[in-house]
Amino acid sequence: MKTKLILVGKTANKHFAAGIEDYVGRINHYMPFDVITIPELKNTKNLSENQQREKEGELILKQVLPFDTVILLDEHGEEFRSVEFASWLQRKQRTSRELVFIIGGPYGFSQDVYNRANGKLSLSLLTFSHQMVRLIFTEQLYRACTIIKGEPYHHE
Repeated sequence: MKTKLILVGKTANKHFAAGIEDYVGRINHYMPFDVITIPELKNTKNLSENQQREKEGELILKQVLPFDTVILLDEHGEEFRSVEFASWLQRKQRTSRELVFIIGGPYGFSQDVYNRANGKLSLSLLTFSHQMVRLIFTEQLYRACTIIKGEPYHHE
């Protein structure tokens, strides 16, 4: 099963970008994994938050195929411990053709994106910047891969 991560806007922090790149390389040892970056909107000062969400949503949905299982990284999503996330991922790998995770822009997702989603995942009750979530999520995805394979990266 192929897995994708869709991001809105490039990762600006070079340290986060380097960490993400490292984990993407590691994840690819376990499964095909691609990161798709949707360009940031230009001239947003004249757009409301809702208009920005709508425009970003249109760009996100162009990257999603009808058979994709879409999971939004969202503060109201389901929370897992790392071992539980690994089990959840393993189940999704058995039942999905392609698994697509999406990290939205600074104002979240449009209603159309929520309507298309098959689920929501929260990384924590704490709030993280969108830039930081990218690094945390890729590390957790890598951790889940190592848990599934029974490798010693994760310690109970």
